[in-house]
Amino acid sequence: MRPAIKVGLSTASVYPMKTEAAFEYAAKLGYDGVELMVWGESVSQDIGAVAKLSKRYRVPVLSVHAPCLLISQRVWGANPIAKLDRSVRAAEKLGAQTVVVHPPFRWQRRYVDGFTEQVAQLEESSDVLVAVENMFPFRADRFFGAGQTMERMRRRGGGPGPGISAFAPSYDPLDGNHAHYTLDLSHTATAGTDAVDMAERMGSGLVHLHLCDGTGLPADEHLTPGRGTQPVVEVCEMLATGDFAGHVVLEVSTSSARSVHEREAMLAESLQFARTHLLR
Repeated sequence: MRPAIKVGLSTASVYPMKTEAAFEYAAKLGYDGVELMVWGESVSQDIGAVAKLSKRYRVPVLSVHAPCLLISQRVWGANPIAKLDRSVRAAEKLGAQTVVVHPPFRWQRRYVDGFTEQVAQLEESSDVLVAVENMFPFRADRFFGAGQTMERMRRRGGGPGPGISAFAPSYDPLDGNHAHYTLDLSHTATAGTDAVDMAERMGSGLVHLHLCDGTGLPADEHLTPGRGTQPVVEVCEMLATGDFAGHVVLEVSTSSARSVHEREAMLAESLQFARTHLLR
């Protein structure tokens, strides 16, 4: 019998609470580890502090999410090339298997030009897997804090309009040439992508799953699995019956929770869903 698939908790799942709260919930509820989302919160950027939390709560870091969101464009500096390299080194220090990264934004031209080669070189020089994540088209009016950048892109003739991908070569990472991928089931909902088909196309390159849900709204919902319209059960069963050797991470939004008890219940429900449908 093959080992059970490890189920982790993204530190983003406890927002607006801090990184330490994710370790605390993971330890209390029985998650196998956490995914570190590197973003504006100072502790998330301090790998030494994260290592201490991991040791204190006896919860390993399974993966590191590079600071590549719009809201984290200035975290660890403004150079996305250096930030991806730093993310891999952070994963090495923490003993994490995977770095999750989004495709580059179109306006990051130097990063775009060398992205495929950089990912390949990082994997060649490290045991860490760099798993490129599926995204979704952005409407121009939904670019939080990026309006001026969008306007400059439109004036140059190459910018995305409503419903057009802000990512290069697209929001589908399979339009690039990578060895490893992250599948996010909230992003498939927002993009209107067939999640099962995408998982099949990723094949053995699928090494990381963000388990969550969505209803297909333009907003990226990250619902508790089972509360949306995505084929969350089918995808979990596909991994459980296949050769998947990666991790499943709950990246769910609990910001609507009205109390710590409600947040804990949402995270416990998410873990139970994963355990139930990932049985090998």
